[in-house]
Amino acid sequence: MATDYDAPRKRDEDIEEDSLEQLKTRRSDHQSGSVDVDEAEAADSYELPGADLSNVELTVSVLPAQADEFTCSECFLVHHRSQLAYEKDGMLICSECAS
Repeated sequence: MATDYDAPRKRDEDIEEDSLEQLKTRRSDHQSGSVDVDEAEAADSYELPGADLSNVELTVSVLPAQADEFTCSECFLVHHRSQLAYEKDGMLICSECAS
């Protein structure tokens, strides 16, 4: 919310003069009458650019761990051996987790 720091500030006497009814009417004036829209419904109606891929089946070939790779025991990502920081009790730690 933007604040105008050059505007004159209210004094304590001015604040005390504001009645509860005046404050309620000011608050109701600022409220909007719109209802929140369900995000799932909004997402269904939104189309991404490009082709419709809903009926396409994707295939991915998964390779086993290579001889020059290891799985970090902290982040569980597969890294190249050059990123091995240290080994502690048989647990391999990558340089990103070690720092």
